[in-house]
Formats: sequence, structure tokens, C-alpha cells
Amino acid sequence: MRVSHTKPVHRGRGTAEAPKNRFERLHVEPDPEGLGDDEAIAPKTKFVRDASKSIIATNSSPDVGFDASINPYRGCEHGCIYCYARPYHEYLGLNAGIDFETTILVKEDAPELLREELMSARWKPQMLGISGVTDPYQPIERKLEITRRCLQVLAEFRNPVSIVTKNRLVVRDLDALGELATYNAAAVAVSITSLDPALIRKLEPRTSMPVRRLDAIAKLADAGIPVAVLVAPIIPALTGHEVPAILKAAYEAGARHAGYTVARLPGAVAGLFEGWLDEHYPDRKQKIIHQIENAHGGSVADSRFGKRMKGDGVAIEQIHQLFHVTRRRLGYFEKLPKLSTEAFRRPGRHGQMALFE
Repeated sequence: MRVSHTKPVHRGRGTAEAPKNRFERLHVEPDPEGLGDDEAIAPKTKFVRDASKSIIATNSSPDVGFDASINPYRGCEHGCIYCYARPYHEYLGLNAGIDFETTILVKEDAPELLREELMSARWKPQMLGISGVTDPYQPIERKLEITRRCLQVLAEFRNPVSIVTKNRLVVRDLDALGELATYNAAAVAVSITSLDPALIRKLEPRTSMPVRRLDAIAKLADAGIPVAVLVAPIIPALTGHEVPAILKAAYEAGARHAGYTVARLPGAVAGLFEGWLDEHYPDRKQKIIHQIENAHGGSVADSRFGKRMKGDGVAIEQIHQLFHVTRRRLGYFEKLPKLSTEAFRRPGRHGQMALFE
């Protein structure tokens, strides 16, 4: 249940709310009248060093498509209001609302940690996902180049990688991705939620506009890198009708693979999303929430493996059929390419040393 309260409007942010952290006993609610004009309009982003001693995380979920992943950042300045990763910020003593967008933990040592883990004999070559939690190409990546340096390490080892992003900045790294692609070791999925720029500015305020994401698909395809469009998340009664148009635009740009997810709203995300609907689409709020609940067995946050990302029920079956019929009609391939580990190597280990690998 969302608690309504007066709050400042933060331009360029997904939310201005600071919901209570479920792990903290105390909660401080800022007084909007006590904020200066600059802070009320555009709170500054803080970047904090993340001192993690490892970079490769593993999971056992059948829903994400990979068993191992790396995330250069925690928190995401893109500000997507529906982001399922928002509650992870609560483990840091922060909130899932404005803190998630404005306090970004940066893993500056990620490339060096990655090299160390790949050099270890304990590492069994396998596909690594980048963006299991937050986007690796959020705005600060343009300056810090942590994702780029991780890709350069992966290219050196020829370890396969799959990336999901909403940002055109991915085309900056065509060189590293192209090198990996020559060994069938790279794939990129560009996520497109809507083709409507006005909606994107409210829903995903600091992501690349749809036309720029389509341009990224075109450039990736021209470079010979397998590229998919991820229609994600589909928000019933808000973006569901756009599925055919998104698939058509992405195919014309060069995508030959496609997937989708359905919105789910875990933890504090439910209240944040309801608040966002109150602000932007109050007339459609009840219908949207009701259809999300119908998609997840009466809950806005179904956690069942195999169901949580796609949902089920009559309304979702209609979306499922619309997606698959359109995908087949346009000529998309049925399955994403399986990346190869055959070319994996540990640089500098040749001759007799290689016999012990």
C-alpha cells in the first residue's frame, strides 16, 4: 500500500519518492518546502566506490538466460520506474526510490577483478551476462568506461558475453564486441519498451530515445554482431498494444532475434509505480494495476520461477500470441544464437603451461 504525501517534482527522474527501507527501523521523510530550488528540481547524482572483492555473480534462475553475470554498477541513473532491481538498494541502507537513481555504487576495479577470476583455473568458460541487474551503459559509463574495459578483458580471453541495454552508448564498443563476434562469442539485446518518446521521457527518463535504440540495433547488425530486440517490460493496458510496431521497427533496423518480459512490481516498486500512475495516468491506473495482477496470479509481483518474467492468464496469453504471431510473420529466428566457448584462452599461457589447464 502506497502512502501518499507531498513531494517535490524531480525533473529527469523516474520518481521523487523516498519510500521506507524495509530493513531500517527509522525513516526520514524530507520536507519539500525545505529543499532549495536546484535540489527540488534536479537532485545531483552521487557516485560511491564499491569495494567488492569479486565481480562474477552466479544464479540458479531459469528466467534470466545465463548462470553467471557481471554488474559494473549498483543503482541506475536511467530511472526506469518499474525496475525490479530497485529493492536491491535497500540492502545498502538506501531506498528503492530516489536513492536508487541518485546514489550509484561504482565497481572501479571490475576489469581487474574480472581478469583475475578468468585467469583462475577454477573458472570454467561459460557465457557471461552483463546487465543481470542494472544497465551497464547508464550515463556515467561514458566517462568511466568500466563496461568497456570489462569487454576488452573478455575479448582478450575470448570469453562469450551477452549484453542487455537501453542505451545507444553500446555502439561505442563495436570494436570489442566485433572481435568477440568473430569467435561466435558476443550478442546484444536492445530493450525497447515503447516507441513513444513522450512516454519514454516519463517512464525511463534517462535512457536513450527509441529512435536512438533502433539506430544502435542497425549499427550492431551492420557490424556483424547478433542483435536482438527485447520488448521489455510489456506493461498491460499501457504499452501492450505497441508489440507489433516495436517488432516491425526493430526488424527493419536489423534485429533478427526477439524476446519479451511482462512487468512485475516487487517490494517497494509496487508503491512507486502506483505513485507514478497517479501522477501521469490516473485515469488508467486501476486498469493497468488490475491487468498486471491478472498476469501474475492476483499479485503484482509473482516470484515463481518460469512465470515471474512472462506471467500467465488470459490477458497474457493474448500478448503471448500477438508477440509470437508477429515475430513469425516478420521472419525473426525462433531461438537466440548459442554462444561458443571453444575459442576461450588464458593470455600468456602457452606451451607446457597450457597442458595443465
